[in-house]
Amino acid sequence: MSHLILSILFYSLCQNLYAQSQISNPTLQLYFHTANATKNSINELSPATNSSHKLRVVSSFFPIDEFVKKIGGDMIQSSILIPTGIEPHDFEPTINQIQTVDSADVLVYNGLGIDNWITKINTAHKIDASEGLNASYTDRRNMTLDPHVWLDPLLAKKEVENIRDGLMTIDPNNRDRYFNNAKNFLNVLDNLDKTIKTYLESCKKRDFITFHNSFSYFAKQYGLNQHSISNAGPEAEVTPTRLVEIINIAKSLDLKVIYSEELMDSRYASVVAQEIPDGKVLILSPIEGLTKYEQEVGIGYIDKMNENIKNLTVGLECNQ
Repeated sequence: MSHLILSILFYSLCQNLYAQSQISNPTLQLYFHTANATKNSINELSPATNSSHKLRVVSSFFPIDEFVKKIGGDMIQSSILIPTGIEPHDFEPTINQIQTVDSADVLVYNGLGIDNWITKINTAHKIDASEGLNASYTDRRNMTLDPHVWLDPLLAKKEVENIRDGLMTIDPNNRDRYFNNAKNFLNVLDNLDKTIKTYLESCKKRDFITFHNSFSYFAKQYGLNQHSISNAGPEAEVTPTRLVEIINIAKSLDLKVIYSEELMDSRYASVVAQEIPDGKVLILSPIEGLTKYEQEVGIGYIDKMNENIKNLTVGLECNQ
């Protein structure tokens, strides 16, 4: 085990050093500017001044982008800020991306710390999709909020309602259509919640191991216990001590499946899986983005959630 862990940590160290060198480069910082005060609270939004074109809406990342499209339909011109295959936790917009968003009518973002670059954006209207939600902390010592509310369908409903209310205020001419589109998608989320409950009611186990601490809201909603290889964000360093702890947790709980993510390196999960009896690695997606292939074939939020349910039932040993 020691050789595997050391090889993983060497790879991680190289990645971290490269990332730090990019962040510390002072020339990159010159591309950013300080945003002026803009309206963030949904209650403070006002109608757009120019109604001669479709509302231009930029979403921060998937799945916010899908929520916006489900509500906006053909009434809006929609685009996404964070490119395909990019993990949003450590994303920083370029000057060109900032200028593109600034020229839009609306920016819709998740909030809760995953898109801290929001202060650099000067667009006329901003919709915080997680406004009003009771957030939890991934790291209470550093007051780091857990942003992954979209993985709980019932919290995702609140995000949809916030986006709906924001668009209805900014574009009142299409108010009824936004409301009806949102109503349809809220029904889909209700059905998703029922599906999850049905699949999980027959499971032998209630514990599962993810790569990073992204399923706290989901686990709380459905009475599960999440353990994570990384207790911080996906970009955080994983120590040998933590790997040994997770291996011991997996063995003590007789877990056979270790979950990785499609946008992250699976080596940490593989190390753990190799050290437990009959261990294997499956994907449990935090749904923070799509791969290029998934985007090309039209995979959506509900598809990703259904894939998660399927893989989760394997690790939890559910009767299907």
